Amino acid sequence: MELHANAALSLKGRRQLAQRVVNDGWSLTEAAAAASVSERTAGKWAGRFRQEGEAGLLDRSSAPSRVANRTDERRIGAIAALRRLRMTGAQIAEVLAMPEQTVSGVLKRIGLGRLGRLGLEPAQRYERRHPGELIHVDVKKLGRIEGGAGHRATARKHYTARLTDKAGVRRRTPGWEYVHIAIDDATRLAYVEVLSDERATTAIRFFHNALRFFSRYGICVERVMSDNGSCYRSKLHALACRTLGIRHLFTRPYRPQTNGKAERFIRTMLGGWAYGAIYRTSAERTSALDGWLWRYNHERPHRSLGRQTPAARLTELNRNNVLGSYI
Repeated sequence: MELHANAALSLKGRRQLAQRVVNDGWSLTEAAAAASVSERTAGKWAGRFRQEGEAGLLDRSSAPSRVANRTDERRIGAIAALRRLRMTGAQIAEVLAMPEQTVSGVLKRIGLGRLGRLGLEPAQRYERRHPGELIHVDVKKLGRIEGGAGHRATARKHYTARLTDKAGVRRRTPGWEYVHIAIDDATRLAYVEVLSDERATTAIRFFHNALRFFSRYGICVERVMSDNGSCYRSKLHALACRTLGIRHLFTRPYRPQTNGKAERFIRTMLGGWAYGAIYRTSAERTSALDGWLWRYNHERPHRSLGRQTPAARLTELNRNNVLGSYI
């Protein structure tokens, strides 16, 4: 039996007290003094023992057995149905003319407190069979750091180079850096560069460097997947892929999850590198990238790879390769 945290008597103590009053004829005053409790407590346990026996000595829930204003089950069903349409608690409260606190409590009680993928189609997960079959590329924009730590540490706002103040004066501002990433679908082996822009020529130069990086690991790239950014949609990028004999795949518009491995890597990279420390300058942040990337590729266990590192997964896939066919 789990006793209440403030219980003065154990089950054995309650039984002894109740038996002294009910069976042995002790007075409540005598039984209470012997058990070091109040007469009111002694009377409570004696009365429960007299009416219910041993079962009456167990702790009871402090919740009332009947609540007059409890939310109706049909109303709870309506709340659940609206939640599955991905409506927020405030929106549901407005539609049903209910207090937000009540709706929030109902959602938490029925297990719909977090939206997650509720109401969306099931996630379609995939993984290529061998290294180089598909490489995901993407670009993440980061604010440059000048004159000390950035806005995440100092709460100072970050503006682009086109800032004009209220007086009409054009002011110089830090601007942005562009982190280009490439990650192998099968092994999650990643390559990253911090560059000054995201033009087509820059993306092509990065892609050439990424191919050289993967070739050092024995990976021959067959396909590349990107979003519909202008640098990837350019004719120069298409010509470069055609020249290299690499097929270029695009994600569906407004469907970043199609390129989910790149998106997830960027999230990990931001938490572990870009926002994982306080940097004084952009150069200091960039210099820390190589160390973090080495740890990601060679030391950090990856949950989707069965707690393997990308380098270990690459070694395993190469070991399983029989006559050029992955199994």
